[in-house]
Amino acid sequence: MAAGTKQDPWELKTAPGTSEYTMYRDEESDPPALVCQVGATTLKYRLRAVEDLQLWLMEKADWVPLGAADENKPAAKGTVEAWGRDPENPVGGWYGLRKGYRGRFGMYLPPLLEALGLVELTHDKRNNSVRAIIADASGPAVPENP
Repeated sequence: MAAGTKQDPWELKTAPGTSEYTMYRDEESDPPALVCQVGATTLKYRLRAVEDLQLWLMEKADWVPLGAADENKPAAKGTVEAWGRDPENPVGGWYGLRKGYRGRFGMYLPPLLEALGLVELTHDKRNNSVRAIIADASGPAVPENP
C-alpha cells in the first residue's frame, strides 16, 4: 500500500468504481489536511476526518448511506455527506477546507477508510453505504455481507 504522502499518494476509486483519484496527507498545512486530487481539481479535507469518521461510524454500528453532494447542494439527512458538514460533528461544521470545493466528503473519504482497513463499503452503481469494521477482543473483525 502507498505511504499516503505527496510523493507516494493513495490511489483510490469511488465506491461505484467509476472515477479514480489520489489522496495524501499534508501534515504541514494549517490545519493538517488530506489532499484529494481528482483530475485537475484539488479538494482538501481536515486530516482528522479519517479518525472522526471512523469513530462516528463505529457509534452508528450499522450501514450508513454515503450521500455525496456538492457544497452548494443540500446533503440528505443521515448520510456521511451530511455528517461531514453538520454543526454537531467534532469540528463544528465542514471537514472540507477549500471554499467552493468542500462537498463530496461522502464520495472521497469512505474509499480511503476502506483502503486503510477501517470500514467496509458497498460498490454498487448508485446509493452506496459504509460501515465501520469493529474488532472485538478475539481478534480482527470479520465483516458480514451487506
